[in-house]
Amino acid sequence: MRALVQRVSEAEVRIEGAVIGATGPGLLILVCAMEGDGDEQSDALAAKVAKLRIFKDEAGKMNRSVRDVGGSALVVSQFTLAADTSRGTRPGFSQAAAPEEGRRLYERFAEALAGAGVPVKTGRFGADMQVSLVNDGPVTIWLEV
Repeated sequence: MRALVQRVSEAEVRIEGAVIGATGPGLLILVCAMEGDGDEQSDALAAKVAKLRIFKDEAGKMNRSVRDVGGSALVVSQFTLAADTSRGTRPGFSQAAAPEEGRRLYERFAEALAGAGVPVKTGRFGADMQVSLVNDGPVTIWLEV
């Protein structure tokens, strides 16, 4: 699985103008299940994100996790993280998991992250969403398990 993790002051996702998920200080996590991924990858990614030390400690060093700072997460499905541009300028997405498996693993990821003690809000799988955020830092981390 792949994730683009952004440390944010705030983030929200809208569908047709209505906010369906939002977070204050914490993380915006764009998630993509890849072909061949399963429960093990989803759970490992959630565990890694929950422990990822990208928040500042008292000395100003990135040494605290989202749990440590009492933050929350907005998790948004993003199949375009599977983009393959190796053959030109039109991306291919054949490496992404099939839609039903992608949905299952996305939902499992969000549940596992919540189970690890991170309050979670989500977007809607497969929907046309508008995502806005204030990137804090900016801090943006690419993860793949």
